Amino acid sequence: MNTGRITRFALAALLSALVGVASAQDVKTVLAEASKALGADTLNTVEYSATGFDYVLGQAYNPSSPWPKFINKTYTRAIDFKTPASKVDRVRMQGENPPRGGGLQPVIGEQPQSQTIIIGPTTPWVQQLEIWMMPHAFVKAAAAKNATVKSQTVAGKRYSVVTFTGDNKALVNGYINDQHLIDKVETWIDSPYLGDMLFESSYSNYRDFNGVKFPMKIVQKQGDYPIFDLTVSDVKVNAPVAITAPQGRGGPPAGAAPAAAAGVPTEKLADGVFLILGGYAAVAVDFKDYIVVIEGPQSEARATQIITEAKKLIPGKPIRYVVNTHHHIDHSSGLRTFVAEGATVVTHEVNKPYYEKLFALPHTLEPDRLMREKRTPTFETVSEKKVMTDGNHVVELHHLKGSGHNEGLIVAYFPKEKILVEADAFNPPAQPNAPPPPSVSPYTANLIESIDRLKLDVQRIIPIHYPADNRNVSIGELMRWVGRAN
Repeated sequence: MNTGRITRFALAALLSALVGVASAQDVKTVLAEASKALGADTLNTVEYSATGFDYVLGQAYNPSSPWPKFINKTYTRAIDFKTPASKVDRVRMQGENPPRGGGLQPVIGEQPQSQTIIIGPTTPWVQQLEIWMMPHAFVKAAAAKNATVKSQTVAGKRYSVVTFTGDNKALVNGYINDQHLIDKVETWIDSPYLGDMLFESSYSNYRDFNGVKFPMKIVQKQGDYPIFDLTVSDVKVNAPVAITAPQGRGGPPAGAAPAAAAGVPTEKLADGVFLILGGYAAVAVDFKDYIVVIEGPQSEARATQIITEAKKLIPGKPIRYVVNTHHHIDHSSGLRTFVAEGATVVTHEVNKPYYEKLFALPHTLEPDRLMREKRTPTFETVSEKKVMTDGNHVVELHHLKGSGHNEGLIVAYFPKEKILVEADAFNPPAQPNAPPPPSVSPYTANLIESIDRLKLDVQRIIPIHYPADNRNVSIGELMRWVGRAN
């Protein structure tokens, strides 16, 4: 028996155990000091008011722009750390003038918004993070989740970085400065658009409120751009807050596929041209040897649904092309699934370099089909006009030059069928006879100008944001909506 070797192994194991104990003691000390400095031990509720900006993820005017900005005229958030629960009330105003990008622009006047989160057994982790990434909640979560700590220098500043593993298996890091206050909390969440997406909150300008230190500047980022930039004006600690669940039941998430039992509504628009509803609309076209699908929206679930339905409607043929109207998150988050299917993405030329980078991003938190199959994407691009035809069907792709919604926005026009497929240039109202708005959206005005400029003979419009009643949207309805006779 080699006792020397055993002794060395035993010594190594002992040292490792001692390091582990020291680390555990260190993180307890670091969290205790942070909790004391923040006043987290005695903080049960907080309500703060702010002004500033919010920005809508994935709705930029072009691939190199930050997310579009909206003004938060007022912003009030209440947090109950014991429940835990959070409620936000804000009044939002137009921030991009002239309007540029998506996010339901332009906002006319003042737009009230509310969001309530009450954490329960089934609350998604990404919603819980809205609370756990706050400084006072972070120290509580870290203490409960067996956190570790290490020293790290960032931009010349020394931090104790406390780390725990979130419910989605991603690390959550809190950067604690030499005053025992939290400068930043970061983690990663899954995005069908950006993959393993960095989500970070930065905190600065702490002030004392009855023994509780609270940051007067809060900046959140997702996808490397801000989604919130708030300047806090007032803080109330341990005041009574009433946070109750909203009345009524909401619909499914935008990317969710409807229940299989409900089926997928479809309509034959013309010979070999099919409308697929049940989510964001898509159109499948029966070319001689293959299928062309117009739009790959929302999510892998919705894209899979569209692919399945297209193959039912047009059996025995592969999907060779998917036409992408523009790069916004809700209109392109299903493209990866089409790439995995073997389809070539047809998009405006401004998007190609962006998509090449986008489709290469890792999706390890929730691996999708493209991540598993690792297929290389292929592209065909549109400048101002591109014609797709098999000698029978003709699909013209036109760039909506001058649209403020998206620099690379394209529409699909079927000259023989006199059908126009468009996204976000005209979103029909819920009711077909709704009175026209007091002012016409510049995005809709651009669509009409483009139809006139391109001399398109349109009789029927297929909006990707199809009306909930699944009605036939005519060119006449569009003209009535803008107060112009057809």
